[in-house]
Amino acid sequence: MTAVQELIDRLHDEAGGDRPAAETPDVGIVMGSDSDLETMLTGGDRPGAYDALVSELDFAEQTDFEDPPENRFTFETYVTSAHRTPDLMAAYAETAEARGIDVIIAGAGGKSADLPNMTASIAYPLPVIGVPVQEKSVDSVIGMPQGAPLTAVDAGKSFNAALSAAQILAREHDDLRRRLVAYHDRLRGEVGEASRRLHDGGVADYERE
Repeated sequence: MTAVQELIDRLHDEAGGDRPAAETPDVGIVMGSDSDLETMLTGGDRPGAYDALVSELDFAEQTDFEDPPENRFTFETYVTSAHRTPDLMAAYAETAEARGIDVIIAGAGGKSADLPNMTASIAYPLPVIGVPVQEKSVDSVIGMPQGAPLTAVDAGKSFNAALSAAQILAREHDDLRRRLVAYHDRLRGEVGEASRRLHDGGVADYERE
């Protein structure tokens, strides 16, 4: 059995189970290639989805469907190329809701970045947030026709995609809402502190710090 078929069978088996929501991944992250991994998760020069979920919001990555982490909120990651493994992409999208996923983040690069669009079409009505991995991917990712919705962030900004996914979940989870508010309050405090130091100390002193 190929690895692709093994994954497809696994997804369908997991979809046939009846696990409590607290034991299944809340967010699914899929990408068209493992070369997208840096942008989709660690962010490279800037923070990515992994940093937002794990460092800021206390999510954990769930790698074993049968053995979830202790953290209440979790995410999972897959490579599901729309062009090289369309059967795996379809299996993931069509089983996501039954497997307990509440929102999907889908990223793809190149001029033909079809993974977010196709995933959104198949997973409907599950919300999908698209991440264009490169600037040249933006038009492809956001070009959905009327009636086939896809939310998208700017090129490379998987961190924001993760925050948006958490916002969707927070409508039903007060604890996660508090984490989002606390994160925003930290940002607000940092800006206020920077503004005060800049004004009170002047530009020359600020640049020396």
